[in-house]
Amino acid sequence: MSNVRFLFSDFKKNKNIKIGKNSIVNPDCILDGRLGTIEIRNNVDIGRGTWIFTLEHNPHSDYHSTTSGNVVIEDHVWIASRVIILPGVTIGRGSVIACGAVVTKDVPAMSIAGGVPAKVIGTRNSKLLYENNYFPDFLV
Repeated sequence: MSNVRFLFSDFKKNKNIKIGKNSIVNPDCILDGRLGTIEIRNNVDIGRGTWIFTLEHNPHSDYHSTTSGNVVIEDHVWIASRVIILPGVTIGRGSVIACGAVVTKDVPAMSIAGGVPAKVIGTRNSKLLYENNYFPDFLV
């Protein structure tokens, strides 16, 4: 985890959470790796108050059982504030997830997704040449 920034966020089952270089997890995020892995690759920006889950309750279960799945966030993904990502989701390289979206299914690479549940609402046309190099004075 080189050049990774964590700002007052909550991690559950840290050994199941892998974060690549130059990725940023902003304040008030929850990364819950209790029943699966969360893989956050390089140059990912996760906005304030985002929740990422690897387990959820099955609403059709007579016994309130849980289901689980791994979450993968590929390189250069930008996740805006207050996003919820549910188990079993892969967010493709270069995608952008809009504020307040609830991601229940995979998002293809270079997509812009938003809404509840999240749907593709556009495409991104960037070459993705940047690295997330936030300066410490920006992280106040």
